[in-house]
Amino acid sequence: QMQLVESGGGLVQPGGSLRLSCATSGIFFSISTMGWYRQAPGKQRELVATITTGGSTNYVDSVKGRFTISRDNAKKTVYLQMNSLKPEDTAVYYCNLPTPIRDYWGQGTQVTVSS
Repeated sequence: QMQLVESGGGLVQPGGSLRLSCATSGIFFSISTMGWYRQAPGKQRELVATITTGGSTNYVDSVKGRFTISRDNAKKTVYLQMNSLKPEDTAVYYCNLPTPIRDYWGQGTQVTVSS
């Protein structure tokens, strides 16, 4: 029943923008911090941004000032607005919903930044 589905990835030129969405089902969204992670080929998955239920946000240094995480509790959806994209942002981006029992992950959406 608990599902996370990312969308919005694609191919974009350096300096461009994308908005990723993570639509969720189930009962946990409204009481959980949400996170966006990314994983480039051959590299470890890294935390990109988090947002608490109260709207407090944190970002990895490399994306500060360029990415914005937000959430819409009515839609049970978390977003990642990505501006001024760089080639080093290329990765599969994953939505994460942590719970005391287990972490829930989406299937990932590919973001490729290339000219």
